[in-house]
Amino acid sequence: MDKRTLQDTAPRLAIGALSQRTGVNIETVRYYERIGLLPPPARSEGGHRLYGGGHLMRLNFVRRARDLGFTLDEIRALLELAEKRDRPCAEAREVATGHLSDVRAKIADLRTMEHVLADMVSRCNEDTTPDCPLIEALFDPTLSKGARAKSGTKAKRPSPPASRIERKS
Repeated sequence: MDKRTLQDTAPRLAIGALSQRTGVNIETVRYYERIGLLPPPARSEGGHRLYGGGHLMRLNFVRRARDLGFTLDEIRALLELAEKRDRPCAEAREVATGHLSDVRAKIADLRTMEHVLADMVSRCNEDTTPDCPLIEALFDPTLSKGARAKSGTKAKRPSPPASRIERKS
């Protein structure tokens, strides 16, 4: 891709038209602009934003990357590679490889959650007894360990006890 295509080029689109063409909410477009993922657009005499073809391409890139689960920082790094590097492929691969590892870890966590939840549901009888194994399991503090820290770092979720996981071959 030619780096110049990400620059601000005609046609001029109002924010609503840009939003419709990309499927990105208007407020999200403004947010991306505030945090620097989109460069500031030209303004009409009345102060309305007027986006060019570069904005359209860039916003489509951001939306596709978000659909794949890339973080805003990862997207920023990929955009920088696209604009400022002569041969960005190796560095882009590095960013994507790190993201792929995160996705695989999330899939593993989801599989574990699926097994634990399936086990809890299977223990729950249809009767109306006051003791419900599912509710009791949700009170178990070991299930909440491994939640993400507020700092944004990922904590490794401990594996649930083997007795709780129903392995299927």
